[in-house]
Amino acid sequence: MAKSSGLNFNLPSVDDLFSTEEERAEARLEKIVNLSPAEISDFPNHPFKVRMDEAMQEMTESVKQYGVLVPTLVRPKPEGGYEMVAGHRRKKAADLAGLAEIPCIVRQLTDDEATIIMVDSNLQREQILPSEKAFAYKMKLDAMKRQQGERTDLTSATPLQKLAGKTSRQILAEQSGESHEQIRKYIRLTHLIPEILELVDNSVLK
Repeated sequence: MAKSSGLNFNLPSVDDLFSTEEERAEARLEKIVNLSPAEISDFPNHPFKVRMDEAMQEMTESVKQYGVLVPTLVRPKPEGGYEMVAGHRRKKAADLAGLAEIPCIVRQLTDDEATIIMVDSNLQREQILPSEKAFAYKMKLDAMKRQQGERTDLTSATPLQKLAGKTSRQILAEQSGESHEQIRKYIRLTHLIPEILELVDNSVLK
């Protein structure tokens, strides 16, 4: 029976592996890696639709010719594979163009961090349906409230807790350029049944 040497073998840290601060900083930088679209699942309950419209056709033709020029943002899943955070339309265009791999930034993110980034990246789109904005605002607001220790089961305009004199809803309003009241109205749409919500999206109901 072999005797233990009594030595502790610990895995080296980044600081141990590299001698200079510049080398250590470089080692910590996020790297762009090429991943198969099949390895990347969609963000759970993603509120923004990937439409097969003229813009998607144009993006697909661009991807066929030049590839995906802007890397997507993904996060690793505990069970293996990756989850898309920002870049669902680029992934779809790559699928349609027949690309085997797309460039991705892999970042460790909590659920709330990933939700906020996902919403912010998609709110930059030119055309957003009321239902998309409604569920996106609700997802981001709930994530912000969890981060600040507020309750997430309330959609009223009166919060229970404040951070630096501002509620999560007020911060969201400032970031989005929408009024506090408009944010509340959008989130109320999430309580509508799908059939009624579709009428809102089609401007039949306002």
